[in-house]
Amino acid sequence: MLEISDKTNLLEQASYKYTLQDVPEPNLYRDVYNYEEVPKVAFNHRRVPMETPPDIWITDTSFRDGQQSMAPYTVKQIVDLYKLMSKLGGPYGLIRQSEFFIYTKKDREAIEKCMDLGLKFPEITTWIRATKNDFKMVKDLGIKETGILVSCSDYHIFKKMNMTRRQAVDYYLETIRDAFEAGVVPRCHLEDITRADFYGFVVPFVNEIMKLSKEAGIPVKIRACDTMGYGVPYTEVALPRSVPGIIYGLQHYAGVPSEMLEWHGHNDFYKAVSNAATAWLYGCCAVNCSLLGIGERTGNIPLEAMVFEYGSLKGSLDGMDSTAITEIARYFSDEMGYEIPPMTPFVGENFNVTRAGIHADGLMKDEEIYNIFNTDKLLKRKPGVTISKTSGLAGIAYWINEHYDLVGDQQIHKDDPMVHALKDWVDELYADNRTTSISNKEIKEKIKELKGND
Repeated sequence: MLEISDKTNLLEQASYKYTLQDVPEPNLYRDVYNYEEVPKVAFNHRRVPMETPPDIWITDTSFRDGQQSMAPYTVKQIVDLYKLMSKLGGPYGLIRQSEFFIYTKKDREAIEKCMDLGLKFPEITTWIRATKNDFKMVKDLGIKETGILVSCSDYHIFKKMNMTRRQAVDYYLETIRDAFEAGVVPRCHLEDITRADFYGFVVPFVNEIMKLSKEAGIPVKIRACDTMGYGVPYTEVALPRSVPGIIYGLQHYAGVPSEMLEWHGHNDFYKAVSNAATAWLYGCCAVNCSLLGIGERTGNIPLEAMVFEYGSLKGSLDGMDSTAITEIARYFSDEMGYEIPPMTPFVGENFNVTRAGIHADGLMKDEEIYNIFNTDKLLKRKPGVTISKTSGLAGIAYWINEHYDLVGDQQIHKDDPMVHALKDWVDELYADNRTTSISNKEIKEKIKELKGND
């Protein structure tokens, strides 16, 4: 049977209708996931087209997945971070939604205070258990959309839930009907999709969800969750690990529109950002992230990373205020006591700091030589240097100019007597078996001492 595709406007075979394979034993993909070995990446050399949607955006899970790996945030912290997130997302709401827990009095207070701010973006959504009481709480708060866990791999269906695939589908659909009856848009979280039988379970299950959505006259969102970080962005990779294949299949064989499709990834194999960008490129409008990447195990997709990934792909930040990233990082550090690993891109203490004297010499001549972009403009963070045994005269001169805001004719150069005196002092410290960098406080005190001796 041939039909005109709404997506491609071309005649396509409509015979690819997948039915649920209610297998007696779980498919655990032991050839890929041996458990005693590194997971394998298998190729089938099948290509799918890259179909980037006209609009792409970011959603947030900092107050849900992020909170699961930290001490619970206070109401004030949630409200403050929510406001900063709104600032970061800009006037067009490119950080479109943020999901919250709803179970405790504190959770509900935080939601109410964020709603009272009257900010259009990020829209407040929730994540709940599949019970009528939880749906009632969502409706009472005026929340329009909520996440529902619908685990889709046989690891979860057989091993955790002790169900068959058919039983799992029936249980999930009953839950989704409850959401529709409550007038709430369900966001179905396809947990562990990168270990799931894609055409034997995922596609036929999502087809049933889409049918139910059409009957109810209420839209439904599908979140593809790479729960263990197994997804890979490479082209021609076989399912279930192929990110392009998952996005393509959900669109073309399960009928999920791009704007209803969301990618949620983890960073267990360092692929969170590349997988998220790949999801965008192959037809997924939304990527779900958390501030600083904080989340289960190795964390989620860092939200700040996808801000710059967006700018790279679209050629513009489209109104996003990237300087808010630095404010967010400082808030985590100063107000919440969270220690950001110093080498973390964009937010770490050493992100745009160099220790090598030869690099500092380049920075003095033109910061573009050793800085990735104008970090002062985009992040309100000037490139810096730390003083160590490898800093040299150039590094010391750069440090003085940076920390005392010396510009133009005021700047000192590496042949300045003060620079040479500091260099001699640094060399003496390291000759005495010092192994750490010299703190800013130590250097400033030494400069005061040297000036006092003049």
